[in-house]
Amino acid sequence: MSVSRDPIGPYHDHLALLHDQLRIAQIAMYRQNRKVIIALEGYDASGKGGVIRELSYAWDPRGFQVYPIGPPAMTEAAHPFLWRFWNRLPTPGQIAVFDRSWYGRLLVERVEQGLPDTEYETSIDEINAFERMLMENQITLVKLFLDTDRETHRTRLLRRAERPEKRWKLTESDIESYRHREAYEQAFANLVKRCQTPPWHRINANEKKQGRLDALDCILQALEVDLKPRTFALNPGVSERLHELSK
Repeated sequence: MSVSRDPIGPYHDHLALLHDQLRIAQIAMYRQNRKVIIALEGYDASGKGGVIRELSYAWDPRGFQVYPIGPPAMTEAAHPFLWRFWNRLPTPGQIAVFDRSWYGRLLVERVEQGLPDTEYETSIDEINAFERMLMENQITLVKLFLDTDRETHRTRLLRRAERPEKRWKLTESDIESYRHREAYEQAFANLVKRCQTPPWHRINANEKKQGRLDALDCILQALEVDLKPRTFALNPGVSERLHELSK
């Protein structure tokens, strides 16, 4: 069961329902030894952090890990492009959430650092091979892009500067990325077209609360596709001991 996308009804009621359903899905995927990767992409201030915060409310922290992806460290840069992501793949029963992913780094290097065509094409081939490998190894990969229009993007950056408790989130690179917004749009459209296995889920994040609900609902639906029916039956040994307790 997934929450309705009908906006009727209080936001917090929808959110509470999603929390409950995501919690049940996490238990089921843990019991079934499923492995899950959630790759969150989007423009700066598009709401990725808000989605991750709600996941942390829903899920047992022992069963998932969040990886914020920034520029590679010196040791990481000395290795092949995808090396640092290989090292963060989830084990059975675990969920890995990437706050930006292999796509984010490729976009930055292509748009702002002038990555040559040959290296760019090689990176796309490597991403497609990497994602095929994930799927062949029964890893559920959910790719979401939280999309905001240019005016919303600009307004949210300005609001971060105005609010003291939000200023730490605003960096020079955020403003520089906004200056290259058109180039980022084109580059991402190309990646979506060429890296569609598994497909991207584009979330309209212009309205933060609805975008958050839609992103969580999308994650829930993706998890449910790969889960077997959930019985949560007691194992025979526990049932026997409970019978003894009830005497």
